[in-house]
Amino acid sequence: MPGKILIIDDDYDIVESMKIVLESNGYDVSSASSGEEGVKKINSTKYDLIVLDVMLESIDKGFDVAKQLKADPKHRDIPILMLTAIKEVTDINFNAGNTYTDQLPPDYFSDPNVTDSKNIDNLRVEAFYEKPIKPEELLKKIKQLLNKD
Repeated sequence: MPGKILIIDDDYDIVESMKIVLESNGYDVSSASSGEEGVKKINSTKYDLIVLDVMLESIDKGFDVAKQLKADPKHRDIPILMLTAIKEVTDINFNAGNTYTDQLPPDYFSDPNVTDSKNIDNLRVEAFYEKPIKPEELLKKIKQLLNKD
């Protein structure tokens, strides 16, 4: 049975295109256009997976939301698929191998010895993709993340 997915993204067109793809494949999809709205929805409804944009209210708000969720025992096991258009700003290729830690120097967001909200090594999201993500890639990755034991 497909799962319940929350998309947190401030780009209406991207949200609507993902909703069409996911709902046509049986997923129950909700959306939030800000990090704050997303956290409120997560605190009031149980989701099986979260698709989270990096650049929301600020250039890195998605990182803050992910870190907040992963620090909370009620939500830490919900897989997070982060999407970003940040390559346009940084020229970092997040799709190579689909693991973000291989793509960033250890101090890209902050010194690796500091555990502040921008330290990507403390983020521990399950997957990272560049926008726009192809529908077949989105479906494939979501199926993989939802079938994790």
